[in-house]
Amino acid sequence: MPQTPRTAPAVVIAAPASGSGKTTVATGLMAALKRAGHRVAGFKVGPDFIDPGYHALATGRPGRNLDPVLVPPAQIAPLYAHGATGCDIAVIEGVMGLFDGRIEPGVTGPAAGSTAQVAGLLGAPVVLVVDARGQSHSIAALLHGFSTFDPGTRLAGVILNRVGSARHEQVLRQACDAAGVPVLGAIPRVAELAVPSRHLGLVTATEHGGQARAAVQAMGELIGRHVDLAALLRVAETSVATEPWRATDAICDPVAGNPVVAVAAGRAFTFSYAEHAELLRAAGAHVAEFDPLVDALPAHTAALVLPGGFPEQYPGELSANEALRRGVAELAARGPIYAECAGLTYLMSDLDGHQMCDVLHGSARFTERLTLGYRDAVAAADSVLHATGARVTGHEFHRTAVEFNAEYPAAWMYRGTDGATVRDGAVHGGVHASYLHTHPVAEPAAVRRFVAHAAASKLGG
Repeated sequence: MPQTPRTAPAVVIAAPASGSGKTTVATGLMAALKRAGHRVAGFKVGPDFIDPGYHALATGRPGRNLDPVLVPPAQIAPLYAHGATGCDIAVIEGVMGLFDGRIEPGVTGPAAGSTAQVAGLLGAPVVLVVDARGQSHSIAALLHGFSTFDPGTRLAGVILNRVGSARHEQVLRQACDAAGVPVLGAIPRVAELAVPSRHLGLVTATEHGGQARAAVQAMGELIGRHVDLAALLRVAETSVATEPWRATDAICDPVAGNPVVAVAAGRAFTFSYAEHAELLRAAGAHVAEFDPLVDALPAHTAALVLPGGFPEQYPGELSANEALRRGVAELAARGPIYAECAGLTYLMSDLDGHQMCDVLHGSARFTERLTLGYRDAVAAADSVLHATGARVTGHEFHRTAVEFNAEYPAAWMYRGTDGATVRDGAVHGGVHASYLHTHPVAEPAAVRRFVAHAAASKLGG
């Protein structure tokens, strides 16, 4: 019986803490490797939607997420194999610090959803990016700690970032030698590579347009000059030898009728996992992307997906597209709509005083409070996605709040950051809208159920 071939080797780009320069190094590595003639797959650990957009610019392939909290850990290797198909190297950008993840009581090793957990699931080496500002020989102790804290994590090298001078680099290399950790690169301080940020992190690559492409090119050139790509390729490895995840296998039984499922995209709605569209197609849908800032609903739309994003940055433009707002309201009366986070605010009567679709009566507003974290949720009502009582794990990530002026069944119930029970979102007819981001790979039956409702809507129309 033939063995399943191993997938492309990988390196995991991690750091001791957030702000060390992981995104610049990981994205720059992807761009530099691609420029050197490699077929590169880019991944991001965790639920982040922003970094994968920069990875896509660097690799020319969809940026994908690996999150063992939002999907079963057993799915991480197949998802990696799927995303790395046809590539000869993969670069995986970590999240926060190497061992950071979901905060749970009693955890003494790598946290759930951490970069270390993903590296272990893939059997991939870790390259640590260390912010060298203020560092001298004590970096040896830091590297010793990160090398020995978890026996299942293999630290294969370090990239020194923001090095101040040639003398500084010499001292740091001597310390790394003492710790027994190879130096794979030393990057000088370069202020001009700063990528714009806002309340939820980086500005998305879609919004930043040509400047994002220029920034990615500059990252690639910087990394190409200061990182030993040949040495990095030599340490790259993965133990993954499994069949790739396939959307068709996850769905099994597609819906007939080929209903059009419109998926919002563009600058205001960028938070969507690549596998979602793949699952929708596998379930029998014709996926039609459109930009709510300028477009109307695609012809023959039978259902609508409104993913997350930054509509609070474009309320005037969204409000000005009256034809689309009317079209969404008309669709809500006859077909299914699935809205996450930004999509929820777009369905409200208004967003910061600007008229929205008025599908859900009430107001959305931007606040100074960041709501962030994983949630174990229970479906509070039957909907086009789930039956009452269905359990999922999702992620919240927003600074907006909504207040309904009508009584709607909640979409989800879960415990918030303060331990209080949260009734999140609304179910209203064929509308399922909430703040909770879920990963469709964990719930393919929900995707098929949604497409089945779309097919019924098409027949009814």
